[in-house]
Amino acid sequence: MIYKFRSKATGDLIMLGPQGDAVMRLLGRSPASQGIIEVADMPAVLALLEKAVADDDSARSRTKQNEDSDANDAYLEESQAETAISLRQRLWPLVENIKRAQAQAQPIVWGV
Repeated sequence: MIYKFRSKATGDLIMLGPQGDAVMRLLGRSPASQGIIEVADMPAVLALLEKAVADDDSARSRTKQNEDSDANDAYLEESQAETAISLRQRLWPLVENIKRAQAQAQPIVWGV
C-alpha cells in the first residue's frame, strides 16, 4: 500500500507502505488505507513525531559512540546506522506538511 497524504494547505506527500505503516504505529494508529489528521489533533501528532525523532537520534548517537570505540571495525566498513535514512530525514516532509496544514487550519487526509 502507498500512503498519499493530502491537504489543501500543502502539496501531496507520498510514502511507501512499510514507512507509512511505521508512521501510523508511531501515532498510535493501526495502518489503514484511509484516514485523517484533524487540525485539533495536530499538536499531539507533532509531539509524538518529534519525540520519536529525538529517541531515534539518541539511539543513533549511542550506536555511533559504540562503533567509534572499535576503530578497526569502523575503519573496515561503514556503519549501517550512518548510511541508513534516519527517522528525522524520513519524517521531515510529513512534519513540515502538518505544520503548514495546522497554520492554515486544514486537515490532512490519506487514502483513495
